[in-house]
Formats: sequence, structure tokens, C-alpha cells
Amino acid sequence: MSSDRAHLIVEWLRDRAQDAGAHGYVIGLSGGIDSAVVARLCQMATPNRVLGVILPCYSHVQDEADALLLAKTFGIPTARVDLSPTFDTLTGELHGAVKGLPQSVHVTDIKQQIPEANIKPRLRMTSLYFIANSLNYLVAGTGNRCELSIGYFTKYGDGGSDVLPIGNLLKSEVRAFAQQLGVPAPIIDKAPSAGLWIGQTDEAEMGFSYDMLESYLTSGASAVPADVAKRIESLHNGSAHKRKIAPIPHDL
Repeated sequence: MSSDRAHLIVEWLRDRAQDAGAHGYVIGLSGGIDSAVVARLCQMATPNRVLGVILPCYSHVQDEADALLLAKTFGIPTARVDLSPTFDTLTGELHGAVKGLPQSVHVTDIKQQIPEANIKPRLRMTSLYFIANSLNYLVAGTGNRCELSIGYFTKYGDGGSDVLPIGNLLKSEVRAFAQQLGVPAPIIDKAPSAGLWIGQTDEAEMGFSYDMLESYLTSGASAVPADVAKRIESLHNGSAHKRKIAPIPHDL
């Protein structure tokens, strides 16, 4: 990975902060490679004005350990907010509200795991914006090109941020950046996970590997098995709304 590309992103981040009149950046440290790379790039752009926020919500203990390892490696200050009690209170109220709906309201029979899991990144983003607003910082998102292309993020959760520094980087390019920037090996080598529930991994949930997705994005549908291409296209088309602002009716 060329150091020139890293330099361009660092300069871009510096310009975005200056244009917004912001002092620095807040990043949610998940213990994963994407947030590690973003945190380091932001630190290079606004030295001494970057904050890593650790937001466990029934998370795996190793994720927090890796987040702290990253912070210690680069000397990034951190704040910690345990969202588990808030998650319990909110989901309890929400389940009660849904169960109390009148019979005339049709409730789709969906797995509760997904609606509950999506609350976690939305609580995290709410927390990041509170802290960022308090410091006059911007929130740096951690989505990469692979995730954005198929909507592998929660709308108004981890999909909500002020900047997406690695939004044009494939997962393999993020990994190369991590190695170049000196991100600790345990973070680079761990299986990618959104941390939505214990044992969850990106590739298992997507139904294909990042390598296959990258092949599709760089070489087209013919580069992957037909069933994988069909699933990628279905995910891309179904998540189009996530990549746009809410539609507004015109010509009224």
C-alpha cells in the first residue's frame, strides 16, 4: 500500500476538520482492523486531538482488550461507556410496546436477533455524537468500500458519521494500510466482526468471503460463482436506500 494514499487521506481528514471548524475526531474503537486504521489516520491528521471511545454492549471481552491495545500502541486517549444497562432498558420497553400493539396492526414475524442487534450500533453512534458535540470534534466512520457496496452496516448506526476515511478502500487495502501503519498483529489477524452478538462474523453473516466480494467489485460478476454474484447484487440493490438521504417528494 503506497504511503502516498495514506498521506492523501490524512490531508483530506485535516481539511474536513478545518472546513467544519472542528478541533479533532472521535472514533468508536471496536477492537477491529477498520476502526484501528481510521483511528491512526485521524491521529495523524489532528495530533493530540483524537479520542477513541470504547462502547461495550454485551461485547466479547477480547474486543475491548484489542481496542485498548490499539490505544496503548499509538497513545490514543480513550473514554469508556458501558451501554449494556441502557440496551436492556430500551429493548425491554420496545418489546413491551410491540406486544401491546392492537390486533389490527400487522407485526411481521421476524427474528428478534436482528432488530435488537441493530439497536447496539445506534446506541453507539448516539454516544459518539454526544461526545463529539461536547468536544467540537467530528465523528469518523469506519465503513470500507466492501461493506458500503452491499449495505453491511446499520442505517443511522455505524452508517451515520461525518466522514468515511476508508470508504474507498477494499478490505484487503485496509489490511495493507494496517500493516503499513503499525497496527498490532492480533487486530489485523482476527476475523472481521461487527460485534452484533457473541460469535458473529462478517463473512458468516454475508454468506461469502471478502475475497469473493472484492473479486466481484474489481472484476465483475463473472469472477465469482453465479450464486454469489446473485446474492451480492441482491444485497447491493436492497441496500440502496442506506447509501442515499431520505427521499423527498417533489413537484407538489
